[in-house]
Amino acid sequence: MILAQGPEAATFLNGQLTQDVPPWGATEARLAGYCSAKGRLLATFVVWRAAEDQILLACSADLLAATLKRLSMFVLRAKCKLSDASAQWPLHGLAGASADAWLGAAAPAGDWACVSHGAAQVIRLPAVDGCTRYLWAGADAPELPPLPADAWRWLEVHSGIPRVVAATVDKFVPQMLNLELLGGVNFKKGCYPGQEVVARSQYRGTVKRRTYLVASDAAMPPGMDVFHSADPGQPAGMVVLSASLSGAHAALVELKIAALQGGELHAANGARLSPAALPYDLAALEL
Repeated sequence: MILAQGPEAATFLNGQLTQDVPPWGATEARLAGYCSAKGRLLATFVVWRAAEDQILLACSADLLAATLKRLSMFVLRAKCKLSDASAQWPLHGLAGASADAWLGAAAPAGDWACVSHGAAQVIRLPAVDGCTRYLWAGADAPELPPLPADAWRWLEVHSGIPRVVAATVDKFVPQMLNLELLGGVNFKKGCYPGQEVVARSQYRGTVKRRTYLVASDAAMPPGMDVFHSADPGQPAGMVVLSASLSGAHAALVELKIAALQGGELHAANGARLSPAALPYDLAALEL
């Protein structure tokens, strides 16, 4: 967890991220990306305000140190201090009926809604197959039946919401991960690193690569290349996130759209891939 604190924290972050920071008083979290000058994602965040001059950015733990260091290089004279707030704001995942019952009427009302719960913050994530999901940021997490890490990752993959990890840094422009369709890119905001590339990818024509949900017959780590039977010597895509649960395997995979129009897909380790249904309709979102 990264904490941006100070009277110019929002101004600084708005000049770095693909999405605007929620305004003071907003009870919402937002998806956002952090790009290189070439428009490739260095990290993805869930961003929300903890207080007027405190903004929290949750990213993949294996990227936190490098991302914090890079962002800090550009603070310069801005009245903003960046720090690793993982100890102050430990992050927990809550899911299912037990979480709903414990939160009760205090649960956030809709997707990406954010509420205070004592000294903690609670963000409601999109549900997966009717299973509600929450992020709990802060100490004194509720004592609920433990949720295995594999089960949380399974839900995350099936949500269709991407997360950049160490193995996929600098690999994708936001559109390749469906980030703009999921509300993670604001094309009307001011400049940020890589903005021209991201905008050009949006407006020069049809996007040729997207992220899809697949089932596989073996586990596949993020960053692994995926191939199509029509061109086995050239990667057709890359694993973004993956999960295994009770002997089943699933992944979010960035692919050439044409690779889904026939033929077979397999990963570099030989795992065979079968397209599965995302919880959102890509074609409808692109209209």
